Amino acid sequence: MESTNPLRRAPRKSVIIFLLAVFFTFGVMALANDIMAVGRQPVIKLGISLVLSGVFAVSYAAGGISLRKKFFFLFVPLFGFQVLLMGYIAHAFPDAKATPQLDAAQTSRLQKRLIFDGIAMIVTVSLGYAGFVHVFVRETRRHIQAQAEKAQLEAEMAAAREVQRLMLPEEAETFPGYLVDFVYRPALQLGGDFFQILPDGSDGFLLVLGDVAGKGLAAAMHVSMLVGVIRSVALETRDPAIVLKKLHDRLVGRTSGISTALAAHVSASGVVTIANAGHLSPYLDGREIELPGALPLGIAEGGDYSAVRFELTPGGRLTFYSDGVVEAQSKTGELFGFDRARAISGEVADAIVEKAVQFGQADDITVVTIKRLANVEGPMMSVTNAVRPASA
Repeated sequence: MESTNPLRRAPRKSVIIFLLAVFFTFGVMALANDIMAVGRQPVIKLGISLVLSGVFAVSYAAGGISLRKKFFFLFVPLFGFQVLLMGYIAHAFPDAKATPQLDAAQTSRLQKRLIFDGIAMIVTVSLGYAGFVHVFVRETRRHIQAQAEKAQLEAEMAAAREVQRLMLPEEAETFPGYLVDFVYRPALQLGGDFFQILPDGSDGFLLVLGDVAGKGLAAAMHVSMLVGVIRSVALETRDPAIVLKKLHDRLVGRTSGISTALAAHVSASGVVTIANAGHLSPYLDGREIELPGALPLGIAEGGDYSAVRFELTPGGRLTFYSDGVVEAQSKTGELFGFDRARAISGEVADAIVEKAVQFGQADDITVVTIKRLANVEGPMMSVTNAVRPASA
C-alpha cells in the first residue's frame, strides 16, 4: 500500500482540485513578472507565461508526490526544459521598449494593465487558497473516516482472533496412554488452518485437521464454520471416512473456497484409522503413510473417502502437518520441502514449527504430534503457542 502512487489512492476529485490549486497559485508568477515589466509584455506572452507557469508547477507537484526520493531525476530535465522554453518565448515575444515619458493615453493603458494584473493576482491566489482548503478539509474527513473504519476492523479482527482461540482444543483435555502436542502458528493475525481433537468417550479421540484456501478474516470465517460442523458431526460418528463425507456434504454448494482435511481416530488400544480429503499425509515414526487419494472437501465431484487402519505401538509417534511446513520458503525462493519435513517429523511440535518459521514462513502452520506412551499412567496433552503470528 505504501509503495503505490498517492495520487492514485486519493479520490480523483481531490487530486484534480489540488492540482488546479497548484496551477493558480504558481500561475501568479507570470502576473508578477508583468508588473515588474511595467505592463510592457505582449498580451499573448502574458497568457502563455501564465499557462506555462501553472503547468510546470503542476508537473513539479505531481512528479514530487509520485516519485518522492526519485524526483530529482524528473526535476533536472524538466527545469532545464522550462528555462529553454521560457527563454524562447521571451525571444519570440519581446517586451515593448520603455519610453522616458508617457502621454495620457499610455498612462491610462498602463494603469489599466496594472489594475488587471492586481485583480488577476488576487483571483488566482484566492482560487489556489480555496482549492487547498477544500482538499485539506475533504482529506481530513476522509482520514478520520478511514481511521474509524480501521479501528472497527481491528476490533472485529480482535474478536475473530478470540473466537479462533476459543475454537482450539482444550488444554486440560487428557487421553490415557498418549502424549498429544500441537502448535498453531498463523501467517497473519487470522489463519486458515483448522484442527479439532475430540474425545470419543472411550479414552480414545478423533482428530480432524485441515486447511482452507486464503488467509485473513474471510479464511477465519470459513474456519469458524468448519469447526462448528466438525463438532456437530463428531456427535454423530467417529468414523473418519464418514466424518469427511458429512463435512463434504455440508460444504457442497455452500462455499466457493477449497478445503483440504484429514480425519483420524485413535483408539485407547492404539488402533489408528485415517481418511484423507486432499490433505498432506502424516508421518509414522519418520515414514510417510500412504493414503488413498481423494478430492478436497466441497468439490461436487468428490465426497468418496476411504480409510486406512494400522496400529500405533508403544513409543510410536504420529506427526501431522499443514502445508505451511513444506511450503515455507527461504529468501532465495527455496522451499522447505518434503524431505526436510520428513527428516524432522520425529521432533516435538514446537521444534518443527520453529524450524519452518526460521526457514521462512509463507502460510499458516499447524503441527500435531501423537505419541503412544509405554507408561499408560502418564496421560498428557499440551498446547504450545496456540495462536501467535510469526515474527516479522
